[in-house]
Amino acid sequence: MRRIPHGTVRPGWESLVRADGLVFLDTTLPDGAITKYWREGPYYELTGDEVAELERHTATLFAMCVAAGDHMVANPRIMRRMGIPEEAFAEIARTWEAEPPSVYARFDLRYAGPGPQATADPGLAAPKLLEFNADTPTSLLESAVVQWRWFEQTRQGRDQWNSLHERLVAAWRRQLDEHARRLGRPIERVHFVFTAEESSGEDQMNTTYLADTALQAGYEVDVLVAEDLGLGDDGDFYDLQRRRVDVLFKLYPWEWMVDDDFGPAALSASARPGGLAIVEPVYKMLWSNKGLLPVLWELFGDDPERGRLLLPAYFADDDHQLDSYVIKPLLGREGANVRIVDHGRTVADVAGPYGAEGHVVQQFAPLPQYLGADGAQHPVLGAWIVDGEPAGLAIRESDGLVTDNASYFVPHAIV
Repeated sequence: MRRIPHGTVRPGWESLVRADGLVFLDTTLPDGAITKYWREGPYYELTGDEVAELERHTATLFAMCVAAGDHMVANPRIMRRMGIPEEAFAEIARTWEAEPPSVYARFDLRYAGPGPQATADPGLAAPKLLEFNADTPTSLLESAVVQWRWFEQTRQGRDQWNSLHERLVAAWRRQLDEHARRLGRPIERVHFVFTAEESSGEDQMNTTYLADTALQAGYEVDVLVAEDLGLGDDGDFYDLQRRRVDVLFKLYPWEWMVDDDFGPAALSASARPGGLAIVEPVYKMLWSNKGLLPVLWELFGDDPERGRLLLPAYFADDDHQLDSYVIKPLLGREGANVRIVDHGRTVADVAGPYGAEGHVVQQFAPLPQYLGADGAQHPVLGAWIVDGEPAGLAIRESDGLVTDNASYFVPHAIV
């Protein structure tokens, strides 16, 4: 894998990406400066062999997470260590066994492939899991649509690892057809919600894009803010037109949802036979929690093949012998409250609102570093899973050690 610092710059590219839905192009930095979230010009090249390796290992990681889910459901003490509310345990176990509709997720990986980067750090030759964004991953619109349009218009490289759109359409059809068979009645409408508290437009556009894939799959869709859903006296949820919600996609984390006033009602509606199907299901609390990392390490750390895809990880109150490590809050997002200790010295400490729920400790393995006119850049590879299968790639890079909400999305091509 290599970074091309000076690729084609499309005339009027800002208008082009905004027209594709990237209305959240401008990022305001802490000092008040404005930077562009999308990078036009630079891009990453991967070989076909590198993409095949990423696909293979992404599928392996997903299978490992399934095994970890079985282990966590069978051992509720682990869920307690993860800070998952006990009132959610029963519904987590039920949805884990029932397999209600579940559409997408994203692994964040450390990887550079064979080459100069791996010569200096052999650990970069194979992908290693940093975390699993399994409940409410964003950067989907820019992965599926914006970077594909970039590829079509610039024709840099010969292809792109990007079957996201067609796989999402197929996933809605398969998942909802299966759900309808279990219910014994057809599913006609899917409601998509995001929270009005997110004002940049990112959640709205990611939600709207997913709704469009369900529309193309043949379903009627409604997109609304979560605050406009109502709870009826019968325990069902209704939209503003008083239509009952049968299938609900929510770009709203389960850990927030179970703490809301409507959280118990959502769990009850989901548990009732023939009741509400929530995408993503509540069992995603097992995977979207950083506590998954030490569970995976416990299960697979000694495995010569699968263990090489992981970094050593522990719950913060476990004994460990790591001299260089990253402290991550169990429910942290976008790099907030991450602290990096390198050989006993703190080299990064990000502020934020998380951490009261507990932490994990993961071995510190620096991201690859690519030098260019715009300074040193450190990419994280986001490998998408759709309907349980590898589906495409998102690359976000940062100029620091932590990938945060000031990072950049950079397209890629296969050479």
